[in-house]
Amino acid sequence: MFRLLRLDHLVLRVTSLPVMQEFYCGALGCTVEREDRALGLVQLRAGEALIDLVPVDGPLGRLGGAAPGREGRNLEHFCLAIEPFDAQQIQHDMQARGIPFGPLATRYGARGLGPSIYVTDPEGNTVELKGDHLAEA
Repeated sequence: MFRLLRLDHLVLRVTSLPVMQEFYCGALGCTVEREDRALGLVQLRAGEALIDLVPVDGPLGRLGGAAPGREGRNLEHFCLAIEPFDAQQIQHDMQARGIPFGPLATRYGARGLGPSIYVTDPEGNTVELKGDHLAEA
């Protein structure tokens, strides 16, 4: 039997590759790891994991059916662990870019309870930005 280690990658089908790439690289700090134009895929480095952006009108994206939207999203949300977690700085950066975000909250994740803020990407996907776990009281 195998054991699970961590999230390796996440694939998002997108309607606007340039806008989504700017959000994930510009606002969240991902970097372009690899592009496969024949397949219609841009892979972004997100710490130890990858976020793959696949245009819905490309060869790979067409296999997924209708484009994602408010009435039919790809997923509920995904979480990126970040450090340092500075809620005021995150909120300031998102506000400066016009990116919607939610309130600071304590949520449970892979490393236990910790601070988190939800942000919304340009195509309506919710991304949780999560700090390290809180020390037990």
